[in-house]
Amino acid sequence: MKRRRSLWRQALIVMTMLAVFFSLLFYADNKYQTPPPYGKSGIITLNEQDLQRDNPVFLIDGWLLTDALVADKPTYIGEFSNLQRGDLSVLPHGKASYRITLRYEGAPQIVAVDFWQLSLEYVISLDGTRLSEGRGNAQVLFLLTPGDHVLTVETLSKTGYYSGMYFPPAISRVETIRQMNEVRGFAYALAFVLPLALAVFTLFLWRQGGALSRWFGWLCCCYALYMSRYFVLLFALPVVQYWFLVQSFALYGLCFGVVQLTVLAFGGDKSRVWRWMRAVFAALSAVLLLLCLLIPRFSWAVFVHGRLTDCYYIVVFFTTVFFAVRGLTENSWESRYTLTGCMVFGSGLFVNLFFSNRFEPIRFLWQFEWCGLILVLLFGAMMVSRSRRMLRENEMLTNHLEEQVKKRTEEVTQLLKERKAFFSDLAHDLKAPVFATQAFIEAIRKSGVGVDTELQGYLNQAQEKQWELARRLQGLSAINALDKIEEEHVRVSLKELFLEIYATFHGEAEVQSVFLIVEPPRQDVFLMAQPQKLDILFENLIYNALRATPRNGRITIAARIEGDKIRVFVEDTGCGIPEEELPFVFRRFYVGANNKESGTGLGLYIVHGIVAELGGTIDVSSTVGRGTKFTMTFPALL
Repeated sequence: MKRRRSLWRQALIVMTMLAVFFSLLFYADNKYQTPPPYGKSGIITLNEQDLQRDNPVFLIDGWLLTDALVADKPTYIGEFSNLQRGDLSVLPHGKASYRITLRYEGAPQIVAVDFWQLSLEYVISLDGTRLSEGRGNAQVLFLLTPGDHVLTVETLSKTGYYSGMYFPPAISRVETIRQMNEVRGFAYALAFVLPLALAVFTLFLWRQGGALSRWFGWLCCCYALYMSRYFVLLFALPVVQYWFLVQSFALYGLCFGVVQLTVLAFGGDKSRVWRWMRAVFAALSAVLLLLCLLIPRFSWAVFVHGRLTDCYYIVVFFTTVFFAVRGLTENSWESRYTLTGCMVFGSGLFVNLFFSNRFEPIRFLWQFEWCGLILVLLFGAMMVSRSRRMLRENEMLTNHLEEQVKKRTEEVTQLLKERKAFFSDLAHDLKAPVFATQAFIEAIRKSGVGVDTELQGYLNQAQEKQWELARRLQGLSAINALDKIEEEHVRVSLKELFLEIYATFHGEAEVQSVFLIVEPPRQDVFLMAQPQKLDILFENLIYNALRATPRNGRITIAARIEGDKIRVFVEDTGCGIPEEELPFVFRRFYVGANNKESGTGLGLYIVHGIVAELGGTIDVSSTVGRGTKFTMTFPALL
């Protein structure tokens, strides 16, 4: 309840701020609030001081209108949006002529008359002399001398909502008009570029940010497209005649984007109400665009289009209010943004419906355009807030995961230590009874007392099982010894390692009449390793080779550098390994046919594990009767 009161208080503050902002615009940037002179009966009287003001004089009142139905009808610019003037039996487009007499009192000076948003064909003349013609924004310069000068604007409209001259022109010094257009151009450029920049930024979030990011990008693009009409008219682009269609599409898309973002803000996009309302919006948008095409041909189309457009805005407003209120009831974190968006959009509708022909900006944006820009920035703030919230949640989740991983790592580490201690104690405690049992079996066999053939068979089987158990205990002791090595990884010189290998094993090789050949690499390289484990690795390979190699055989240890890798070879000329055994030699407790009596099945398993710890690989190739070759590949440190 407290949160809802806070949100409604926020809504009240937003409405107050918007009311103050639009009031300032109404009195400070409104053509209809400029001081005299005002035109009357086809004449406007100007003096030198009027043209020296900071703001131009806007030629609103005092024009005489001539078209196919009337001649010299007094009017003010903006009184009628089209040439129907309320008569639905008359087509809204056609030719029209607007004439006003400039009665000037003062020194001659060069002045400029700025015609903004002339989206139709025009011819501008002064005292019967043609000054400009074309389509789009227009500006004419001439020397204003004392006396009466007749300014005439002839228009020809064929398409669009407006016909005739609907926006009042401004007259002043060239410098004043230039400054006014520069400020206006900057305002429209900012309102065009800023949403586009936000849309481009949103492109990077489309894949990760989901529907909310995509619809925010859509909102930005529609608003930028809508605001681009200023530049289309300014540069009189070839599409100016039909740009009203693009502008209509952008406006309807903008409204739909506001509703879609409001719905998505609290996850209501799958509700039945929204599916029904989405169909209504699509149908209304299609009908409105179709009416835009029918306006030049049917006199009733422009009236129907105007009323349906108002209905469209009202439906959009109440739809956003409905879903924003639902967001309040569901305590959605985006509620403050959607509620504020509703207030901004509602304010835009209000000023659009009730300030028609009462407000037109001098230098900045229309009130409805201000609302669109505020909506873009508002939903941009919502996206930033959403991203920050997601980052905080991800950070919290990451921290939580790190704590969990740290905790689990500590638990696993402790479990591994306990397991190692258990197996170490187990291996130690079982040694005595295993070897004692083996001694008893051997004693019974040697004494021969009461040992018949059947009992002899049982004793042989018991001795084999005892040997298997003793072998596994021996392997378990070797693994425990390996696990107890906790020294740091250091840079190990391969040349020095090969010299140590030769010094350690050449004596034993000579005793067995085996030639030990060590070939260190020409260029010294380094391995990041634990020296004790490297000793164990080569000890296992060399002892296996010594057992397999006959007298006068050779054991060769060599190395070769290949780029950032180093290959180490341990090769012998021994009995070799049968081809069918090669796939299994690195398995734990696997013993080949030639080592049944003495092998533990752990030597090569340990070698494979140490090589893997160093980030390397090991392969074996062998030919029975010719020898075996182990090839190890390690990452090298040059």
